[in-house]
Amino acid sequence: MRFRLALPMLALLAGLGTTLAAPAVADPGPVTAEDMSAADACYTWGRTLSQGASGDDVRQLQIRVAGYPGYGGVLALDGQFGAGTKAAVTRFQQAYGLGADGIAGPATFAKIYELQDNDCTPVNFSYDELNNCNSDWSGGNVSAATAKANALVSMWKLQAMRHAMGDKGIVVNGGFRSVACNNAVGGATGSRHLYGDAVDLGAGSQGFCGLAKQARNHGFSEILGPGYPGHNDHTHVAHRSGQFWSAPTCGI
Repeated sequence: MRFRLALPMLALLAGLGTTLAAPAVADPGPVTAEDMSAADACYTWGRTLSQGASGDDVRQLQIRVAGYPGYGGVLALDGQFGAGTKAAVTRFQQAYGLGADGIAGPATFAKIYELQDNDCTPVNFSYDELNNCNSDWSGGNVSAATAKANALVSMWKLQAMRHAMGDKGIVVNGGFRSVACNNAVGGATGSRHLYGDAVDLGAGSQGFCGLAKQARNHGFSEILGPGYPGHNDHTHVAHRSGQFWSAPTCGI
């Protein structure tokens, strides 16, 4: 699914052997020409990123670590590498046994390349899963491009959540809806599904409450589940302005 140049990547891993064997060692830098030769078909970072950096490459990094803001947090995707981004990168590094210094260098980027497909979605989720409404993401409360971009962020949050729950598959029952699709299923007029950032989850092996509780750690400001009207048969996660969590049966 992903495009890799095997020999350069082996050289990169050889160069990072100490880091991978001893997670306490900081992610080395700067990104070198050899690292760049291990280009990813989705996006390739050309420099080491640390607190104080800014730019689109920072925003691209923020999207990939959006699922690591800490309990109740939401990481701003503003292209500014501040304290929140450093903390999210650190948690990402800890989650995958990398040197946890909050600096994104070759080892951190190599792990991200491993986790993403050519279309920039994380390996365990897809655009098709998050859109059972139409093929072009049109007709919602935002442009098609924005709806699809919002869904991408949600997928990276779900990827973090999946990893935290033992890498067991998460069942996705629905995501984006156009106004017509939302009306057809009786959705609320202000539903986050109309913005592309809402996902409805099946119980899977984790259970509705397990999913709702875990979602609190992964950047979802809206969590609805068992005990909330109309949500006894799924767990709903989304992004919204301000926090709203309600799954009374789960103690949320």
